[in-house]
Amino acid sequence: MHDDAQGAARRDPGTEGADPNVAIEFLTKTAELLHAYGTPAHRLERVIVLMAQDLGQTVSVFSTPTSIMLGFGAGVAQRPHLLRVEPGDVNLGKLIEFDELLDEVAARRIDLPTALARMQALGAAPDRYGPWWTVLAFGVASATAGRFFGGGVVEVAVSFALGVAIGLLGRTSQRESGVASIFEPLAAFLAAFAGLAARAMGVDVDDRIVALAGIIVLVPGLSLTVAMIELATRHLASGTARLAGASAVFLTIGLGAALGRFVGERALGIEAARSETTPGAPFDWLMDPSQWSALALAPLAFVVLFRARMQEAPVIFATGVVGYLTARLASSGSGDPAVGSFLGALVVGLASNLYARRMFRPATVPMLPGILMLVPGSLGYRALDAFVSHDTLQGVETVFLMLLVAISLVGGLLTANAVLPPRRIL
Repeated sequence: MHDDAQGAARRDPGTEGADPNVAIEFLTKTAELLHAYGTPAHRLERVIVLMAQDLGQTVSVFSTPTSIMLGFGAGVAQRPHLLRVEPGDVNLGKLIEFDELLDEVAARRIDLPTALARMQALGAAPDRYGPWWTVLAFGVASATAGRFFGGGVVEVAVSFALGVAIGLLGRTSQRESGVASIFEPLAAFLAAFAGLAARAMGVDVDDRIVALAGIIVLVPGLSLTVAMIELATRHLASGTARLAGASAVFLTIGLGAALGRFVGERALGIEAARSETTPGAPFDWLMDPSQWSALALAPLAFVVLFRARMQEAPVIFATGVVGYLTARLASSGSGDPAVGSFLGALVVGLASNLYARRMFRPATVPMLPGILMLVPGSLGYRALDAFVSHDTLQGVETVFLMLLVAISLVGGLLTANAVLPPRRIL
């Protein structure tokens, strides 16, 4: 949604002539769909407030990951509306189409009843990519993560197989509510057990690398980063709730992995490996073709997982690659991952805001996949793994590093917004 279009709409006296009941229905549906497509609280609330001003309405908005409260009017005459919602998966393709629809409403090119009908159709539209493309993207994301974590050819192959299997499990969990409630810990259990089973069958594989890579898509590093952004922008209720939700997912994944390792060790008679990657020279990875192959494939997998349109794939690819290279080079040069995370997020934020200003599209489109390349989700998993292995000192150190990286990412994004404002709300 473009600020300039909103300004033009506010200067148009016809914008205040909409039926109040239709306007309220439109604003309520807007909030519901924005939440369903993964819009964080600080962006969602701003969209609703500005759209309400365009329509001659007064509204107070309070958004959390599980509810949205809207109060229309002021004082004792205020009409409250409460929406009970579930945290939505990011759907960048529908978010762009919805942003275009809101621009048309703000510019008075369509009326509210027409907009509501189109919103209903957009909400009911099927996923942009079929289930098999999504499952394949799970596998590719896991395979590239296996390489980023220091795995060799065998670890990459096993990680791909685990990613595909967990992607299939995810499709099943969408149809079975009982499975959906335990999907993350069950996936972690299967990944940890499968890594040990591969070793028991004679495959020379680091089971802890493949266990982490196999579930990397499920690790809530992005949720943790978004929570920190909401806290930094003073949306304390939403940020706290999202942070608690991410922490709960981390804990259930850690529990599932620990149980899978416990059962595997006793059932298969094999001890879990200790993942210890011997560090090479800081810039050795630049000469490794497999690292570049993984870097080329990872953003493309995120295009499918985030359901982005193919015409946005080039900017998602470029932003993800440049952000990752900046972070990796800065970390290698300084020896401090927080410095790399800050600079990587700064580059991703600047590129995303430039895209929003030039293409009149939401900055969120390239930003979320780009940040996902940098989020500290694997650190959270490794911290829990260290605690389960009774390595308390290593666990505390890793938790501190995870929070430091998350804060660095938030600082980079906020700095990018200050240096180059996107002139977009979404």
